[in-house]
Amino acid sequence: MSLLNRDKMRPDVLEILDEGQKILMQATTEFLKQDENKKVNFEALFMKMIEVNKKIITRAANHEGFLEFSYEMLSYEEMVLLAKYLRFTSDFTADIRLKEAPIPEDIKIEAVDAGGVPAEWQTIPGAIEERVLLYFHGSAMIIMSPKTHRRLTVEIAKITNMRVLSVDYRLAPENPFPAGLEDCTDVYKWLLSTGIKPENIIIAGDSAGGNLTLASLLKLKDDGILLPAAAIVLSPGTDSTEESKTFYENAETDALASGGILWCITAYLAGKDPYNPLISPVFGDLKGLPPLLIQVSKSEILYDHSTRLFERAKIADVNVTLQEWDNMPHVFHFYFDQLPESREAINKIGDFVQKIFKKE
Repeated sequence: MSLLNRDKMRPDVLEILDEGQKILMQATTEFLKQDENKKVNFEALFMKMIEVNKKIITRAANHEGFLEFSYEMLSYEEMVLLAKYLRFTSDFTADIRLKEAPIPEDIKIEAVDAGGVPAEWQTIPGAIEERVLLYFHGSAMIIMSPKTHRRLTVEIAKITNMRVLSVDYRLAPENPFPAGLEDCTDVYKWLLSTGIKPENIIIAGDSAGGNLTLASLLKLKDDGILLPAAAIVLSPGTDSTEESKTFYENAETDALASGGILWCITAYLAGKDPYNPLISPVFGDLKGLPPLLIQVSKSEILYDHSTRLFERAKIADVNVTLQEWDNMPHVFHFYFDQLPESREAINKIGDFVQKIFKKE
């Protein structure tokens, strides 16, 4: 039984989620057809994943520890197998979306070795060459890629008139903290080495990519490296501890709570301290960070990850803007061609970027 309460969700949002569920079922069928996957009882593993997910939410709601519980319930080998499945389904979904709405031929998509880290340039016609939006895709730290986010990042490129460099950072559980963060900061430093000035770079990311955006800023600041002009985080995950209240309070209105991937927290932590600011940036020293735009839905389990980040950033004298929407799914920006709020949010990203560069 799903944690979602459909009575609390908008019909148009439910329609989008149901459509996604149908594609997931197609992807799962294709995944299970592969000979190599017939050797593993994935159906039993799926059920265990969902059950662990529900127990994590229940334990959080009862103020019981869920991090140690997660370590005990899923082995490393099981997490690797589940990540394999989830990566297949996310890639399958991306292929369908890109087939339904192909990237226009005049937009250049180019793979690049960004200082040892795979990445993807996405260049729209007329993009300002010297300006770069460095994008860290969402992933729960375990799945997805520049391809899964290509439709969204290209849309952001259009509204900002910037080149996008989308980073294919390493993923857990095979590569837990700090691997992904190291990749993200290495790409930023590589950009600087190519002659791109920090005042012409904006770092952005959604969900786990929002976490990596903030953690990258903190790490670069600690290392004495010049920071970018600004940062944008969409539905960011900023807290890997057990302190978030909306993590369980909003479980009925966020499909993320029912998706079975909450074990990603321990997959990424791999025993590290969740209060480390480079893991949970909401606990970091935010003073000196560049202007920051936060966008989030009040219905998300990560909602207070954004509100607490906003309050701490204000205290640290960061020029921070928090923009909230009602009744939207996690990273609702993906549905810019279906939900008016998604289009509005992307337009506001354009407004924010325009203000940043007007200061020059």
